[in-house]
Amino acid sequence: MYKKGQYVICGINGICQVEDITTLNLDGVDKSRKYYLLKPVFSNGSTVYKPIDLDEGMRPALSKKQAEELITEIPSIDTIAIADEKTLEKTYKDLIHSSDPKALVSLIKTIHLRKEKRLLKGFKVTALDSRYFKQAEDFLYGELSVALNIPRNEVRDYIADRCE
Repeated sequence: MYKKGQYVICGINGICQVEDITTLNLDGVDKSRKYYLLKPVFSNGSTVYKPIDLDEGMRPALSKKQAEELITEIPSIDTIAIADEKTLEKTYKDLIHSSDPKALVSLIKTIHLRKEKRLLKGFKVTALDSRYFKQAEDFLYGELSVALNIPRNEVRDYIADRCE
C-alpha cells in the first residue's frame, strides 16, 4: 500500500503524488471502498482516483539512486527489434503502457534512430514516431525530474552529460 506524499507511476497519468487515501461519497459507489487520490505532477488541475485494491498499473517512482543507475545503464540498453511496420503502433503502445523506465529508454532510442535514418534518406519523421517519442520522453523525463529533483526541461541535457 502506498502512503500519503509518496510518488508513484500510475499508467498513462505518469508520475503522481499520493495526496490522500479516501472513500468516495458518490451515488452508486461502494462507500466502504478505499481509493488513492492521486495528483499528476505535470498535469495541473487533474485528479486521479484509483481503487486501492486495483493498484495494477501502479508502481513506486524511482528513487534518486535508481534514477542515477538507470541513466548509467542507458548506453547499454538495447533498441527494440521491430519485426513488422504493421504492428509498430501496438509495440509502441505496449511499451508506453508498461511504465517500465528501461522500456521507455529503449523506445526513445529506437525512435531516435528511426528518425535519423528517415531524415538521412530525405523522408519526414512519421507522425506515429513523433507522438510516441514525445509520450515516452514525457513519462521518463517526468519521473527522472522528480527523482533527481531537477526541472523536467533539464533532464535531457542531464542525461546527455552523464552518458558522454
